[in-house]
Amino acid sequence: MSHLSSLDVELAQELGDFKEDDLDVAFTPKDCRTLQPSLPEEGVELDAHLRDCVQTYVRDWLIVTRKSQGGWEPCGFSRKTGSRKDFHKTLQRQTFESEASESAEPSAETAPCSLRVLCGGSGKGPLTACDFTLRSLQPEPRLEGLLQQVSVQDLEQRNEEARRSGRPTQLFALCPPLDEEDAVEIRPVPEHPKEHLGHRILVKLLALKFEIEIEPLFVSLALYDVRERKKISENFHCDLNSDQLKGFLRTHTPSVAASSQARSAVFSVTYPSSDIYLVVKVEKVLQQGEIGDCAEPYLVIRESDGGKNKDKIEKLKLQAESFCQRLGKYRMPFAWAPLSLNSFFNISTLDREGPDAEAAVGESSCGERRTLSQSRRLSERALSLEENGFMSSFKTTPLTITSFFKQEGDRLSDEDLFKFLADYRRSSSLQRRVKSIPGLLRLEVSPAPDTLTGCLTPEMLPVVPFSENRTRLHKEILEFPIREVYVPHTVYRNLLYVYPQRLNFANKLASARNITVKIQFMCSEDPSQAMPVIFGKSNGPEFLQDVYTAITYHNKAPDFYEEVKLKLPARLTTSHHLLFTFYHVSCQQKQGGSVESLLGYSWLPILMNERLQTGSHCLPIALEKLPPNYSMHSAEKVPLQNPPIKWAEGHKGVFSVEVQAVSSVHTQDNHLEKFFTLCHALESQVTFPLRVLDQKVSEAALEHELKLSIICLNSSRLEPLVLFLHLVLDKLFQLSVQSMVIAGQTANFSQFAFESVVAIVNSLHHSKDLSRDQHGRNCLLASYVHYVFRLPEPHRDLPKSGSLAGGGPSPSLDPRYHTYGRTSAAAVSSKLLQARVVSSSNPDLAGAHSAANEDTKGLVSGKIADRNCNRVSYYCSSNSEAPGSTASPRPASRKHFHEELALQMVVSTGMVRENVFKYAWFFFELLVKSMAQYVHHLDTRDHFRRARFSDRFKDDITTIVNVVTSEIAALLVKPQKETEQAEKINISLAFFLYDLLSLMDRGFVFNLIKHYCHQLSTKLTTLPTLISMRLEFLRVLCSHEHYLNLNLFFVDPDTGPPSPCPSISSQNSSSGSSLPEHKVASMFDLTPEYRQQHFLTGLLFTELAAALDTDGEEVSRVQRKAVNAIYSLLSSHDLDPRCARPEVKVKVAALYLPLVGIILDALPQFYDFTDTRGGKGRANGLDEDQEAGSSAPQSVVLAVAGPPFNLKTSGTIFSVPYKQCSMLSADTTRSLMLCFLWILKTAEQSLVRRWVADLPSMQLTRILDLLYLCVSCFEYKGKQSSDKVSTQVLQKSRDAKARLEEALLRGEGARGEMMRRCRTPGNDRFPGLSENLRWRKEQTHWRQANEKPDKTKAELDQEALVSGNLATEASLIILDMQENIIQASSALDWKDSLLGGVLRVLVNSLSCDQSTTYLAHCFATLRALITKFGDLLFEEEVEQCADLCQRMLHHCSSGLHTTRRQACATLYLLMRFSFGAISNFARVKMQVTMSLASLVGKAPDFNEEYLRKSLRTILAYAEEDAAMQATLFPSQVEELLCNLNSILYDTVKMREFQEDPEMLMDLMYRIAKSYQTSPDLRLTWLQNMAEKHTKRKCYTEAAMCLVHAAALVAEYLSMLEDHSYLPVGSVSFQNISSNVLEESAVSDDTLSPDEDGVCSGRYFTESGLVGLLEQAAELFSTGGLYETVNEVYKLVIPILEAHRDFRKLTSTHSKLQKAFDSILSKGHKRMFGTYFRVGFYGSKFGDLADQEFVYKEPAITKLPEISHRLEGFYGQCFGAEFVEVIKDSTPVDRSKLDPNKAYIQITFVEPYFDEYEMKDRVTYFEKNFNLRRFVYTTPFTLEGRPRGDLQEQYQRNTVLTTGRAFPYIKTRIGVIQKEEFVLTPIEVAIEDMKKKTLQLAVAVNQEPPDAKMLQMVLQGSVGATVNQGPLEVAQVFLAEIPADPKLYRHHNKLRLCFKEFIMRCGEAVEKNKRLITAEQREYQQELKKNYHKLKESLRPMLERKIPELYKPLFRVESQKRDSSHRASFRKCDTQLSQGS
Repeated sequence: MSHLSSLDVELAQELGDFKEDDLDVAFTPKDCRTLQPSLPEEGVELDAHLRDCVQTYVRDWLIVTRKSQGGWEPCGFSRKTGSRKDFHKTLQRQTFESEASESAEPSAETAPCSLRVLCGGSGKGPLTACDFTLRSLQPEPRLEGLLQQVSVQDLEQRNEEARRSGRPTQLFALCPPLDEEDAVEIRPVPEHPKEHLGHRILVKLLALKFEIEIEPLFVSLALYDVRERKKISENFHCDLNSDQLKGFLRTHTPSVAASSQARSAVFSVTYPSSDIYLVVKVEKVLQQGEIGDCAEPYLVIRESDGGKNKDKIEKLKLQAESFCQRLGKYRMPFAWAPLSLNSFFNISTLDREGPDAEAAVGESSCGERRTLSQSRRLSERALSLEENGFMSSFKTTPLTITSFFKQEGDRLSDEDLFKFLADYRRSSSLQRRVKSIPGLLRLEVSPAPDTLTGCLTPEMLPVVPFSENRTRLHKEILEFPIREVYVPHTVYRNLLYVYPQRLNFANKLASARNITVKIQFMCSEDPSQAMPVIFGKSNGPEFLQDVYTAITYHNKAPDFYEEVKLKLPARLTTSHHLLFTFYHVSCQQKQGGSVESLLGYSWLPILMNERLQTGSHCLPIALEKLPPNYSMHSAEKVPLQNPPIKWAEGHKGVFSVEVQAVSSVHTQDNHLEKFFTLCHALESQVTFPLRVLDQKVSEAALEHELKLSIICLNSSRLEPLVLFLHLVLDKLFQLSVQSMVIAGQTANFSQFAFESVVAIVNSLHHSKDLSRDQHGRNCLLASYVHYVFRLPEPHRDLPKSGSLAGGGPSPSLDPRYHTYGRTSAAAVSSKLLQARVVSSSNPDLAGAHSAANEDTKGLVSGKIADRNCNRVSYYCSSNSEAPGSTASPRPASRKHFHEELALQMVVSTGMVRENVFKYAWFFFELLVKSMAQYVHHLDTRDHFRRARFSDRFKDDITTIVNVVTSEIAALLVKPQKETEQAEKINISLAFFLYDLLSLMDRGFVFNLIKHYCHQLSTKLTTLPTLISMRLEFLRVLCSHEHYLNLNLFFVDPDTGPPSPCPSISSQNSSSGSSLPEHKVASMFDLTPEYRQQHFLTGLLFTELAAALDTDGEEVSRVQRKAVNAIYSLLSSHDLDPRCARPEVKVKVAALYLPLVGIILDALPQFYDFTDTRGGKGRANGLDEDQEAGSSAPQSVVLAVAGPPFNLKTSGTIFSVPYKQCSMLSADTTRSLMLCFLWILKTAEQSLVRRWVADLPSMQLTRILDLLYLCVSCFEYKGKQSSDKVSTQVLQKSRDAKARLEEALLRGEGARGEMMRRCRTPGNDRFPGLSENLRWRKEQTHWRQANEKPDKTKAELDQEALVSGNLATEASLIILDMQENIIQASSALDWKDSLLGGVLRVLVNSLSCDQSTTYLAHCFATLRALITKFGDLLFEEEVEQCADLCQRMLHHCSSGLHTTRRQACATLYLLMRFSFGAISNFARVKMQVTMSLASLVGKAPDFNEEYLRKSLRTILAYAEEDAAMQATLFPSQVEELLCNLNSILYDTVKMREFQEDPEMLMDLMYRIAKSYQTSPDLRLTWLQNMAEKHTKRKCYTEAAMCLVHAAALVAEYLSMLEDHSYLPVGSVSFQNISSNVLEESAVSDDTLSPDEDGVCSGRYFTESGLVGLLEQAAELFSTGGLYETVNEVYKLVIPILEAHRDFRKLTSTHSKLQKAFDSILSKGHKRMFGTYFRVGFYGSKFGDLADQEFVYKEPAITKLPEISHRLEGFYGQCFGAEFVEVIKDSTPVDRSKLDPNKAYIQITFVEPYFDEYEMKDRVTYFEKNFNLRRFVYTTPFTLEGRPRGDLQEQYQRNTVLTTGRAFPYIKTRIGVIQKEEFVLTPIEVAIEDMKKKTLQLAVAVNQEPPDAKMLQMVLQGSVGATVNQGPLEVAQVFLAEIPADPKLYRHHNKLRLCFKEFIMRCGEAVEKNKRLITAEQREYQQELKKNYHKLKESLRPMLERKIPELYKPLFRVESQKRDSSHRASFRKCDTQLSQGS
């Protein structure tokens, strides 16, 4: 290490060198809710169990932390939202073109359309007239210093300085936090153990008032669950009486405690439901009479009645007062009222029957949910409880009860109450059956706040915060949950509830009528020994000695509803018992008589067999005084006494009572009771035989019984086991390290204790009711290890029969194994010895331990002395002295817990072993915590890291790691893969080694890691699984706080070489300038030396490279994991304050340089962000490339121009052909690119340049390709979409943040449910933490999916600010790298298309939405490039120049003046240099003109006003440029600018028609036509038209535009070259479309293709021609014209064959095959266009007036659709009231039209063909392609009506001919000719019959047959009720031979039609017979009958022939010709309908 520079050592220390005091073992005071901890009463000698319990509840937590850990978080401040937010505050808002244009004032295009412009310009020929000159405009400010002469070096340096200033330091702070699905390195700190509290509601009683106020009334409240039929809270007693009424009872209330005056109560509900009722019971002082009699005054007297009742009320008051004085201590039932809490617990998402709800509590979902919100309040989220709790839906609600039900004396029990409540809920019948007493109780219900001042616990302890001077306190009411709550006890609670239920004195003497029971808790039989442990009720003392039940007047068998709450004494003896005394109370005042007369006694001993006696009892009653020692026995089993006891009912049970305990010291479980009793027998002095439950245990049997009870522990019920979990585990761990001598024998419980722990761990993990965190750790166990567990200490007082074993066992055995069962230890040790490498190190030194004990002793006692509460320290005192009462060396048998635990893990077998490794996390965390405590107690000065632990222990650890690794592999290769289980074990192993790095020798741990990796790879065959496992494992290790030191520099001199290989010190990469050349290159590669030096990073990179290189299922998940691991690491460095200094960051970046090599190798797999359709990853090869784009010419550019997108030309660019690998997803690619950019940004720039300088040009090209992709990837997506931008990223990150906080803030929530959901497949690690939703009823799934409503404007602005800065910073890093490439490469490289590569990236970045900041720097770089490489630029890079011009022009039209200024300057410089280079800048002129034409056509947001300003500014530059004035340059510039201005003029017009697509296309068509002599520009406009068509989904028209463009190219190619394989101009394209001939060059002299700058575009080449045709084919295919695809490829294939391009030929033929397949498969299902004739009438239409067009609309467009569209559009133009649509198709009479209106006539037309044409047009396609003639029919009668009877119905057929054939480059074509034919009525009938016959023929011959269709047609033909059906037609036209001989032929023709028709009907009926089902037989009969009937009716008419027709008559020749002409017309019509 000595040769490290001083800087390195300093940096290493700064990065958190491993300090020796890194571990912090701290005793943290336990959170205590109350001012004083809950403790047993003072001055009582406690038994051992109670002392242990209390000690567990009050002792401090022992928490082990690592000091540096706080400074390092695995994802830096993606976890620390605060610092991220602070960083965001420093960001500058970036200005983007897209947003600037929105805020600018709306431009002209929003104005209503006017059609005059087109009309005005229509007569001017080419539309290029300039309305005004540019000079009339004012030029904008010019860029300073543009025209000065500056050297290139100075320019570059100036640019660089400008670029580097004011940049954000942290790149990752700008990225949305990563989707945390893979963040396995987060180990949530468990929730600390705390008292369980449900959802808390605060109930305040405000006032109680009845109609009359005559006596004190007493209220009690409790919650009841109707469905569960259970009382779910204790009672809350409240006194709402006035002081006057309270005075009535003064004699009976000697003192009043403040706690008894509470009027508000906090109820807790763990399982909320809509079945919960708050029941209010009202009692009054006992008085004479039934309840009904006593309630009578309340029902009849109204205080409002005034004076007449005043005397009555006074009298009643006096009467009440006398009763109060005499009977004031007795109560009677009076009234009750239910209050449904349905609205407060109305949780629509929660149905408790559902399985989810079972888990909702898990480890007390509610308590945790509340503390989750507390901790969040501390965090940034500041969520309130309401947002997070179930009660978000209710705030403070005032409630009023206006009527009470009178109590029924014989129905007072809880059973009766539940019946009442059930009735009450169902109906109002209860109100009718039970008398109601009018009254008013006002109360307030609200969610209880987290902190409530002046609150008391159920034990009456004040809760923090507590103010003494508060008059009224709140009381917390204890909940009795309906189901188990699995939360361990954490406070001392010891309460007993007694419920007297029923007494039956029915057969007793008459004196027992008004019966009350006095209840006392006695500590002996002396009547004066009643203990004051009964909690008082309202307005009285806090504790009472006795309590009386309420009395039901004159009832011998009363029910009771009393609840008596007692505070149990800590120490119970057999003398403690409950005494029940029964009295008759006389209500009438008797002279001298006592109020009470004794009826009898009963009692219940509290302990039975040393165990608390609870449950229901039916006790007998003794009628006389009880005998001595009665309390020793239970009342039911008293032995015979002398004299005998006199019993009521002959010792039968007549008094029912129930006793329930709520205690955290009495286990109420036999197994636990026995275990604790036996443990304490071992630890303290006891007398044998020992009583355990109902058996006696002798000393000899103690060991056996204890082992038995340890084994049986797991059989106890889960609830008590969980409640006492902490104590049980403490005891078991105590037993595992403590050897006992019992009856002279050494007893050993280690193995049993360990196995019992394993069993408990297993059952806790298996319980569905317990929650787990995302790593599958049971929350209760995690919390125990983290807070509660501490090293077990040996006890001082040992059994009298012996002490701790002094010496070791027999010397022949390995001294470690004396704990392992006396029989098997030898065998086990020998087995282990074989498997162990014998260690040469010294064994542990025995002398060191006394010091450790002293340390511990001092430490523990010191901590405890700090506590202010002496009583607490009393419970801890035993612990403080535990480390050993003497300082003598410990006996050899003293075992270390960590060694014992490791040993037990190693030697376990069978199921125990399986479970140990299944839940290894628990044992690992125990090991780590115990090791940490052990290390803490060592004297670290004498112990080097290496010597801290014994070699045997290290061997055990090695064995454990190996076994766990094998276990992981075994789980993964099982036939039914248990991947999830394996993942969890894998992660727990990773955390174990992560922890060991801080405790053990790191070289040792690195070896374990190395073994792990090796072992996994040998056992696993499936690569993705293997990589996934190792990745998660490494990700955890790399999150270590000393990760950088573990990799960068190893500066701990004690540990020696830490990596498993001989270590070399880390290479000092920051001094890159001094390195030899080959070193620089290798620094960017993953070399063996690198892996050796940087062990963990090397492993991680290896996994990443392997993941990227893998193929197979699930590979994308693995790749995502790998990339996310690296991403989170880099992110944490970037955001780590320790790495903030630049010199440190440079060091860190140097560590990651090999990542650059890996990323470049993976380039072909990257998601292609440049793909216009998005979403499609790229495969290899060129052919895909042409498919990639839609029809945007940009993608043609990629396909055609020069070397295509380099990523795809596998063999030519890269040294090795790419292996076909799986593509990465967009998110993964993005993350990987961010890592790449971070390294480029952070690494030392001089080093990067030297690396670039050494790279071969192929590698440089690859880097440029990557930068090209990066540009598109980080493009700014705009504010409105900033929620869409990263729908994936942000949506995920929001979910992830919630999940993350859930984990980090240890919010358990309904974790049990969550963890179960997390185990469903496809949900890798985190479930959706939807438990937060469960209490939020307004949030349903759709709300979550669409988070947009939740985002405020401020949030959206903030997001836009950050994403804008990210886009800018990413672009600037890319620009920096390009500058590095430009500066580092030699001039030679520039010849190798490197300039093209750089330009491509720059052009791509200019085509994205960029900030003004970036654009300024980008244009500066461009200007430097032009200055440096101007000549190369114009010679070599023609293609790039064209794109560059277009981008610059685009920015010249920017709404931001800064951008325009930069773009103008750059464009001017480009022109100037091109002129200088060639002294004629025709080429640039051409490019700029074409670019503008293209821009105008494509960009919808294009602003010509700004562009004009820019053109004027460029003119100003030309005029001011002194150096160029002597040349022709200024005049040429002016000429060019005027030309551009005229193109802009056209644009203005196009703006007008933005809304009218047909008009717009007409205009573009005219503009294109005006460029007939300028092929480049015509081509551009044709492409613009294609672009517009594609946007409108008119794919066929778009394809036609490209076919025309291709024909244009072919024309000019044929002039230049004479190759047989090229098409001979546009003639060759006739088969595709007859319209293409337009493109033939009129004559050679119109243009010479050799002229410079003309036809020099990229398309005027063979590859350009192919590109255009291929794209046309693609569009034809999309449009469904598959036959045309074939015609297009007929032109392409000869060219490809001539070039021997077999790859493309393959793809071409496959596309042809696809096209032919589509023809076959789709057949008649194909849809082609629908055609309409549209006529425009009225002068408003200007040029369009009186014109007719045929419009082509998409297939199945209905007439109303086009009508609505055109009416709507022209309504906007002229005003809706001026536009009218003519509904019919009759000829328009213009004279009848309103001149002020615009009329549109729309008619559906069909293609029309002559008979001869039909021979050639066979297929459906042929009948829909190349159409010029259309027909529509108009029915009419001679009277002028459209419809009439058959004999008067005429029809007009109109045939239209268009100027061009459809499909064309437009969707509407003008009509140039119109013909009309009129059909007579009989001809109309012939047409109709032909149609019907044809329909029948089609239906009969259809394959497969369609029964429904056939029946429909048949029904219309032979149905009996068809109006104007065939029969009627025959009767009209065939009944008689016509008089006019001209009609003979028509008559005959119709007769023959009918003959055919009737024949077809017959066939159809027969066919139907074969198709029908059984139930249609009747229908078939009916059809057949109708058919025969029709046939019979027609027969006479069909058999009659006209004899004249069969004579040879010559004079009918002319007529024949005429009719045949018409016939042909009609024939074609039928054929047409057949085809349709």
